[in-house]
Amino acid sequence: MLHKLIIVCNPRSSHYLHVQREVLAPARQLKGWLVGKYELKPTDVDDNAEQLAKLLSDGDLVVAAGGDGTAAVAVNGIIQSGKDVTFSALGYGNFNDVARMLGTKRPVEYGGEYVGGITEIAGRFEAEKTAEIYPLEAKVDGKVWRYAPCYVTLGMFAESAAVLNSESVRKKLRTGKKHLFFSLWQLAKWYFGNCKREFLPKTRTEVVVDVSSKSQEVHFAEGATDYLAVNSPRVAKLMRGAKCAAKKQEFRSTTARLGSFGRLAWFMMRSVLMYIPGKKTTGDVIKFEQPSMVVIHAEGEYQELHDVKKIEIKKSKKALKVIRF
Repeated sequence: MLHKLIIVCNPRSSHYLHVQREVLAPARQLKGWLVGKYELKPTDVDDNAEQLAKLLSDGDLVVAAGGDGTAAVAVNGIIQSGKDVTFSALGYGNFNDVARMLGTKRPVEYGGEYVGGITEIAGRFEAEKTAEIYPLEAKVDGKVWRYAPCYVTLGMFAESAAVLNSESVRKKLRTGKKHLFFSLWQLAKWYFGNCKREFLPKTRTEVVVDVSSKSQEVHFAEGATDYLAVNSPRVAKLMRGAKCAAKKQEFRSTTARLGSFGRLAWFMMRSVLMYIPGKKTTGDVIKFEQPSMVVIHAEGEYQELHDVKKIEIKKSKKALKVIRF
């Protein structure tokens, strides 16, 4: 039986040469496989996911070889396709939260060949060693905005993602010589220049709980800067999250006031050494007093949305079939 493998990658990534050598080349040597690739276009997650979805058929294996933005395209393309497709990821980005959640590792060179990585993923697929996860589903005013395996944030953390997407920073990252500490330094400079701003719109004051879906209405306290919905054991590589991906409904969420450096330091220290503070939920509903501008971020991509009245976060109803190590 001939299997089909599609590798999703970004030709503009600073690690693309590694992807070619460690993923694409070994994949072409797989016996019994029809191998293709989808190269990300310089548009956005929505456009790329739509284009990828058109290429998928039942029984396919899709592997994202890149950062979390590349993985987001693969996940959303698979779910949009409605096909029975298996997903996995190999981390070639700055944070690689999706690959870390799956436990997949880049291959190791041994005797002039690469061991593990794409060959191990293909082998597990052939042996039918699959698992299931339930990504977060983020809806904006009733319409699905994104499916996110790891996390969704609103506010300051979400807006800070723009720093790493600026052309000057991206240019340095493409050299391959700048990594995590460079990214954290850029974020720190941005924080001290922006921490006193307001990041979250005011929410409605009435409390309405949707008993049928067990959703809870979330309200932002005075001075709140962030909302986080967490589904993964890691967030932004350093922070400990929640191992909820395999659960059908449950995830963890929290709101935070991080406008002072002391609060931010305590939050980060606790998140790195213990876990991100929060509580279990099966669905969050955020309603704003008036149509508002909101910056929202799911792993690998942020977006500025306007005239938003309501945001809902819950688990996707359909599981995503994955290969994990």
